[in-house]
Amino acid sequence: MAVAQEEPKSWVDPDTGHKVIQLTKEPGSASLYFNENGYTPDGKRMIYTTPGGISLLDLTTFAAKQVVQGDVRAIAVGRKTPTVFYVKRGENALYSTQMDTGETRKIGDLPKRGRIATINADETLAAGTYVEGEGKDYNEPRPGVAAAGQQGHSLEVPPNKGEMMEERLAAKLPMAMFTMDLRTGESRPILHSTDWLNHLLFSPTDPAALMYCHEGPWQKVDRIWTIRADGSGNTLVHKRTMAMEIAGHEFWSADGKTIWYDLQVPKGQVFYVAGYQVETGERTWYHLDRNEWSIHFNTSRDGSLFCGDGGDSGQVAKAPDGRWIYLFRPEMIHSSGAESAGLVRPGVFRAEKLVNMSKHDYKLEPNVSFTPDGKMIVFRSNMLGDIHVYGVKLE
Repeated sequence: MAVAQEEPKSWVDPDTGHKVIQLTKEPGSASLYFNENGYTPDGKRMIYTTPGGISLLDLTTFAAKQVVQGDVRAIAVGRKTPTVFYVKRGENALYSTQMDTGETRKIGDLPKRGRIATINADETLAAGTYVEGEGKDYNEPRPGVAAAGQQGHSLEVPPNKGEMMEERLAAKLPMAMFTMDLRTGESRPILHSTDWLNHLLFSPTDPAALMYCHEGPWQKVDRIWTIRADGSGNTLVHKRTMAMEIAGHEFWSADGKTIWYDLQVPKGQVFYVAGYQVETGERTWYHLDRNEWSIHFNTSRDGSLFCGDGGDSGQVAKAPDGRWIYLFRPEMIHSSGAESAGLVRPGVFRAEKLVNMSKHDYKLEPNVSFTPDGKMIVFRSNMLGDIHVYGVKLE
């Protein structure tokens, strides 16, 4: 049943003039990871996680209701139906709940040591990975620590993450990438590797297009790849050409035509948000200043705007004044024509500060996303003490 909810706590940020709204009441509540879909197909509602399960928020009335109860890990909301997909931790099985009717279905048990990461565009497949054999699995969640590159019960980045990343990359554990049929629950491997496979994300429009990464310290891996759901077409998206070059925190555009990612050439010095057109291979790089670099970037549904969640001086950019939620307006630097064919298309971001995050502890990553109507940017924060989900109005 929907929970009656009075007008949520809100204020106008005195530094930016934008209205900020606390969207959730439950301490420890959080929006999904920045590139996972948390919005219903009609664009009017959003799921969020709580210590007790998964809840659904109406973005117009701010009324909330719990739709899943228990110790679960949310995967995503379906792009065709208002269905939330999640894993029950105790039995390591994939479930779905139709959020309007409450109908819940066990889809299937995961392979041994398996982790589901993503649901495809037509809600026919899930995809994930597992470590083969008995070697140490660094992706298995530990009490109080979020699993590497995943959103676990603990929302904060563990202090020893860098050490762990180095150790896990060197381990060269045999892994498999697999898909699960959402109709039958049957799983099948589509790729075997001793590279660390992580951050799987299906295209929002092409049910067979899957993006993933070769995980590890970014300066040591060619990170961003795509593959078809049948295991064909394994393709590197960005190849490093400079020592200490890094690329990562990749995400799809809403139309599925572009993969965007954080690009630094070299690490911590020159900053871009880079785009790769999947069909044509065309590349676009938007430059931004050190203070504007963000842990995560995202784009609006129509692709006209970008946002970022900033970072403190301890992050890779070492930004002296980077603790802001940002809105970016992309601006192309136009060339004179044919002589630039095949080259990277350059551009810049024009930044606007939306929320002062000086009271936010960046051990918690804000994970920004645009609401489907493009009127608000959603993020998680501990700036008032407890972790809650917030939104900032773009007017």
